[in-house]
Amino acid sequence: MPAVHHKLLLEDALQDSPQTRSLLSVFEEDAGMLTNYTNQLLQSLQRVFGAQSEMGLATEQLSQQLLDYEKKNFALGKGDEEVITTLQNFAKTVGELNSLHSELANQMADSMVFPLIQFREKDLTEISTLKEIFGIATDEHEAAMVKYSRLPKKKENEKLKSDLVKEVAYTRRKQHQASLQYYCALNALQYRKRVAMLEPMLGYTQAQISFFKKGIELVSKKMDSFLSSVSNMTQNIQAQLDVEAEAMRGSQRELLSVEDTVYMPDKDTEPVNRTLIQKAGYLNIRNKTGLVTTAWDRLYFFTQGGNLMCQPRGAVAGGMVLDLDNSSVMAVECEDRRYCFQITSPSGKTSMILQAESKREYEEWICTVNNISRQIYLTDNPEAVAIRLNQTAIQAVTPITSFEKRPEGSPNPDRSGILLVAKPGGIHAASSDSQKTGATPEPEDLIAPGTPIQFDIMLPASEFQDQNRAGGRRTNPFGETDDDCSTESDDSLLQQVFAVRFLGSMAVRCGNNQEVIYEAMRQVLAARAIHNIFRTTESHLMVTSSSLRLIDPQTQVTRISFQLGEVCQFAAHQENGRLMGFVVEGRDWSDGDEEGEPSFSTFVFESNTEGEKICYTVSLAKDITEAKKDPEALAQLMKNMPLTNDGKFLLLEPETGDTTNGAGQEDLESEA
Repeated sequence: MPAVHHKLLLEDALQDSPQTRSLLSVFEEDAGMLTNYTNQLLQSLQRVFGAQSEMGLATEQLSQQLLDYEKKNFALGKGDEEVITTLQNFAKTVGELNSLHSELANQMADSMVFPLIQFREKDLTEISTLKEIFGIATDEHEAAMVKYSRLPKKKENEKLKSDLVKEVAYTRRKQHQASLQYYCALNALQYRKRVAMLEPMLGYTQAQISFFKKGIELVSKKMDSFLSSVSNMTQNIQAQLDVEAEAMRGSQRELLSVEDTVYMPDKDTEPVNRTLIQKAGYLNIRNKTGLVTTAWDRLYFFTQGGNLMCQPRGAVAGGMVLDLDNSSVMAVECEDRRYCFQITSPSGKTSMILQAESKREYEEWICTVNNISRQIYLTDNPEAVAIRLNQTAIQAVTPITSFEKRPEGSPNPDRSGILLVAKPGGIHAASSDSQKTGATPEPEDLIAPGTPIQFDIMLPASEFQDQNRAGGRRTNPFGETDDDCSTESDDSLLQQVFAVRFLGSMAVRCGNNQEVIYEAMRQVLAARAIHNIFRTTESHLMVTSSSLRLIDPQTQVTRISFQLGEVCQFAAHQENGRLMGFVVEGRDWSDGDEEGEPSFSTFVFESNTEGEKICYTVSLAKDITEAKKDPEALAQLMKNMPLTNDGKFLLLEPETGDTTNGAGQEDLESEA
């Protein structure tokens, strides 16, 4: 240990010479620098101690977190048993290391931080206190010497002089004592600072060595095999990851090598699958946000059995939106958006409008809902049934123009012009012998497979000109008469007008069964859905005691007319009350028979009111026709029914004010 070469001489304390004062200032400057350095060193040591204490708390928390891995019950944690066991072993080891870290923190506090704090609080504080005392004593001695120096030499006051001498002696002694204590403390500080600087690091090093020794004893032999097995396990997992990563990179390259059309909406290259009984994907649904405002939300829809389900983003499971059994689906135009279609419940009270992102999705959704509505999914082999029905539907609704030649043997469905029909490729006339008997006839017994379907009625140009020639009159749908009215109009006891939309007509094999009307409704709606035919034209259906007339509401021109005797069957849909239809009997003279073979055609309509009301009116019209043959029966019928002022039967309240005033309504989209 080197000796201390610089020190303050106690013998010079009494004289308090400038040389002594100069040397004292050096010692004081050194003491000040030592105080600042000690504070900085203490902060560093306290930081090390704090980090070690935090290390103990962190390892304790780490051990607990490793044990909590098993309690998390990860949904994809199957096969983690080996990992859980390994983490439990690590938690035990970390817990033992935590005890060592806690012990190390205590040793640092005792042998590293505490000695330096003691040096600062004891030695450095003592130097600061003695410096203040020395300064006060020096000031008092200087004040006493000033008083003593002012004693007059002519008139000496012995008592004053004696007092000043005593004061000077007292302050000088006090200064001498303070300086001796101060000098001694400064000289001792030169030794104590060396001990104070070395002792904390000695304690720190000894604590770390003790920690390392105990750590080596802890993890030496019993941890070697464990760490080796863990290392092998991580290497195996990394190898599996490398193989999987390479496979995923290959899959990415393959998936990204496709053409840009894959990412483009409405660029599907695959054909439409019309035999689906299950479908899933994103659709836009229209929701009402106010009286006249709507909003579209993009949600995930899928079918499950006979239900349409919806699952919003982030939801765990989906919820049922609509029961598709016996429902109807049709393409619609909505808010100038493409690929919209409407699904309506059997009662007609619930409907929703959805939008697909591409034409293929749009057609597949319509076909899927249509297949489910027929309850195909309940059959033993729903895929085969869907394929068979789809082939039949395609044959029945292949579009051709009205100028194409009618297939040989096909009956004439009606007497009006054809806007769009469906070509089967050939229709075979059905004889009465081929019809099966039973409570529920088969669809083939009611309608021949591949029968053409007419989707609209267009008045021929020649007939339109005939009705508007000089002397001709337009049909008045509201029963108003004048002097030029025909005798038939004057004798008509019943006139009732209904706003309807013509959906389609087709030839059928029989006219004595309401099931033929239901089957025709099903085929017409299915054909419209498959070929995306959603526009319908509104007309006025006038029911009189002698005929049924379909009248254009704008021009009042009769588009088509049937004598009441030709209507052999009529019915409203059993589930959707807005649908109704009737069967008209005609004659086919193509075989050269004088009387002609009977032929039947079914006409399907959608009304603004219940179809039962129209059927009731037609039934009453037939009763009136029969009653006309017997005057007594007619009188009895008129007696039982209320009449209007002009002697006509009062049946129903007018549907709307627009109908009463004869104003034509706008074309409506079918909700069937």
